[in-house]
Amino acid sequence: MRVALISFHSFLNPGGVKTHILELGREFKKRRIPSKIIVPRRSLKEDYGKGVILLGTSFAIPFGGGKSDFGLHFEPSAIESTFKKEKFDIFHFHNFGLFSSVQILERSKGLNILTFHSDIERSNLFKKFPILIPLLKMVVQSKIDGIIGVSKIALRIFKDLALPKVVIPNGVNVKKFNPKAPKIERFLDKKINILFVGRIEKRKGLIYLLRAYKILVKKFKNLRLIIVGEGELKEKCQDFVKENNLKEVYFEGEKSHENLPSYFSSSNIFVSPAIFGESFGIVLLEAMASGLPIVAFANQGYKEFLKGKRGEKFLVKPRHYQESAQKIEILIKNPQLREEMGEWGIKEAKNYSWSKIADKVLDFYQLCKKNKKEEIPFDFEKILLDFEEKFKKIANKDILDWLRGA
Repeated sequence: MRVALISFHSFLNPGGVKTHILELGREFKKRRIPSKIIVPRRSLKEDYGKGVILLGTSFAIPFGGGKSDFGLHFEPSAIESTFKKEKFDIFHFHNFGLFSSVQILERSKGLNILTFHSDIERSNLFKKFPILIPLLKMVVQSKIDGIIGVSKIALRIFKDLALPKVVIPNGVNVKKFNPKAPKIERFLDKKINILFVGRIEKRKGLIYLLRAYKILVKKFKNLRLIIVGEGELKEKCQDFVKENNLKEVYFEGEKSHENLPSYFSSSNIFVSPAIFGESFGIVLLEAMASGLPIVAFANQGYKEFLKGKRGEKFLVKPRHYQESAQKIEILIKNPQLREEMGEWGIKEAKNYSWSKIADKVLDFYQLCKKNKKEEIPFDFEKILLDFEEKFKKIANKDILDWLRGA
């Protein structure tokens, strides 16, 4: 069994999907399952070693309050030569691009699995052109043999498709993320460190944490806010800090996944003010595995992840930074509660170790292999024609022309 783990997203920047693919690949390697990662290139300087194949081109586009990818293979023959050389049996897609992924599907001869990581409702593209959703589903129904959702939210777009489906959550590397990870000396001065990790963009909501911090520093003099990440709203957030004369706010920039455990182990409280678009929340798992109590906005993904669990009581309504400040204050005042919530998080995170996640993925491969449908010739142009005919009363001709042109 040879597995291709195919990323729709560039690996140039950190992200949950990238972490998921790399960790699943490492787990396969431990089990001596031959696998390689296929990822589109965005920069000529990219090189991730022999285990990662750079195939296709990725362009950054605005997507759901952040940045995502538009991918294309300008030389489809490169796909064919790669597959001929590697002889993959399983093509495991992580998220799906209507063009780059389709170009690969047209040439794949094995089992096609899709893991969907996204909350489709966050997509500005699909909000503006909802007619694209049926097209996506038609392509998936035609060629994909099984669908994994990292949550029920991620899976719901495909609920009406007659394919094997399962929820397999994201995982966490519990050996890497733990309270004993090396600490950062300059943050160990007995101040209470509040940590944010994520892209500094609209949907991650850092501005709401800054507003909550503004409330908290008026009550407590021993606080520090540590911000790990980059993004288009960084300057705006830095301006807010200056305009409000907020002290002890550290913009640390973007850090590699290898360096993140030290930031978690050096902190006391983790806050994720993501206002929408989270289908799961790997960053919550990393904080929990590191022994941190968490405060977060109750977006759909976080609500599903923490439903019925002890951490649920520290979720607050998105954008309600005043309530967020209140929850953080409870933890500031109560060191014992911080410790108890941290211990709960460590125990809970062990249920999401990558060894357990990999077991579920491999079991799903076998299920889909047993239920694999007969090979159907894949003709994207025909799918477009069927799509146009089926939805001609509501389809936007400009979109159809654009799809063909792309």
